[in-house]
Amino acid sequence: MSNELEAFIEYISVIKALSKKSVDAYRSDLEQIELSLNKPLISLDSKTLFNLLSQYKNKRTLNRKLSSVNAFFDFCYKNQFVDEKKKLKFSKISKLLPKFLSYQEIQNALSLIDRSTIIGLRDYAIIIFLYATGARISECLALSKEDIEGEWLYIRHAKGEKERIVPIASIAKVAVDAYLNELDKTKEYVWQNYKGDRLSRISAYKITQKYLGVSPHVLRHSYATALIAGGADLRVVQELLGHSSLLSTQIYTHIQKQDLKETLEVCHPMAKESL
Repeated sequence: MSNELEAFIEYISVIKALSKKSVDAYRSDLEQIELSLNKPLISLDSKTLFNLLSQYKNKRTLNRKLSSVNAFFDFCYKNQFVDEKKKLKFSKISKLLPKFLSYQEIQNALSLIDRSTIIGLRDYAIIIFLYATGARISECLALSKEDIEGEWLYIRHAKGEKERIVPIASIAKVAVDAYLNELDKTKEYVWQNYKGDRLSRISAYKITQKYLGVSPHVLRHSYATALIAGGADLRVVQELLGHSSLLSTQIYTHIQKQDLKETLEVCHPMAKESL
């Protein structure tokens, strides 16, 4: 590892205090480049870097590595290791609308669940909970009973270690309470398997697959989509989802535009006229 790269890794570890996972990702990306060309990263020109990184056909992987390179060059410029700041352009990725379910589709699936058993109560409750809160599945499974206070949810194990508070719809709170009333009161975590142990991520995936045919994350997309389509402010949705950047939330505006276009085509008289 070159001296400049070593200084960069120390900077993001100590000064910026990035998570170990993030630091390891930067180190892996940048060390790989130096080892491939057997040269210090700081000495490489843009053309050489592009030629090397062009081997990555997956544009998201390519952009992640370009982001690591740009962060390194920005650090070098600010610390006067180089006279000129290099910045490599990202590869354009087409914006795909996230998969989501309508409220009716979710209701139809919920109607199929047998709530006469504790497993049925759990499956019904967790599906409603995910759709009503927009929580990530990791946040959902980390919940303790004390994290639900009235009709408010305290997400203390959020991505990036950022806590947030979101409201829970009354119907979801009723479903969760009905399930909790049947649980072993000595255990703090909310979602349990049939043995009483904490529900695993794969088990949660199997639940949503069984009734909805999708992953738990699609319910998060469905939550955001319902809010945007209903006219919610984008920054409010950002706060509810726990996105650190508004850019992550803006993809849902495409759904709003699509909905507006379809409404116009159905309702406006001129949309039905032909020249």
